[in-house]
Amino acid sequence: MDVYRTASAAETVALGQRLARELPAGGVVLLIGNLGAGKTTLAKGIVSGRGAASPDDVASPTFTLIHEYGGGRVYHIDLYRLDEPRQVATLGLEELFDSDALVLVEWGERFPGLMPAVRTEIRLRAAPSDNPEEREIEVTSL
Repeated sequence: MDVYRTASAAETVALGQRLARELPAGGVVLLIGNLGAGKTTLAKGIVSGRGAASPDDVASPTFTLIHEYGGGRVYHIDLYRLDEPRQVATLGLEELFDSDALVLVEWGERFPGLMPAVRTEIRLRAAPSDNPEEREIEVTSL
C-alpha cells in the first residue's frame, strides 16, 4: 500500500498521471471515496497519463455511466446512480474487465460481488488540514 497527499486539484491530476505509468496496462481500478473526494479529478490524470485524452476532456460519467477514452484503451465508469446488482449486470462490465483496457470504476465498492478479485483500489479522502483541497490518496493492489 502506498499513501500520497495532494494539496490541489492540479496536484491530484499530476498524481493520476504518475500512477497511470505504474498501473497495469489492463485491469480494474476502483476509485473509492465520498462525493467530492476527488475521484474524477484523479481519473483525469490517469486517463491523460495513458495518453487517452486530455484532462479537460475527462468528465464524470455519472449520467452516461460509462465513458470510453483512447479508442477503448481506458474506460471510466460511475455506478453512483445504480442501486441493485442486477442494474450493474446489464452494463456488460465483464467484457470490459476481460479486455486489455484499463477500467476505472467509481462507486464499484457498492457491488463487491461484481468486481474482479484482482484489482487496484484507490481510496481518496479529505486530509486533516486547513486546506479544503488537500487529499490523502491510498493505493492498494489486491
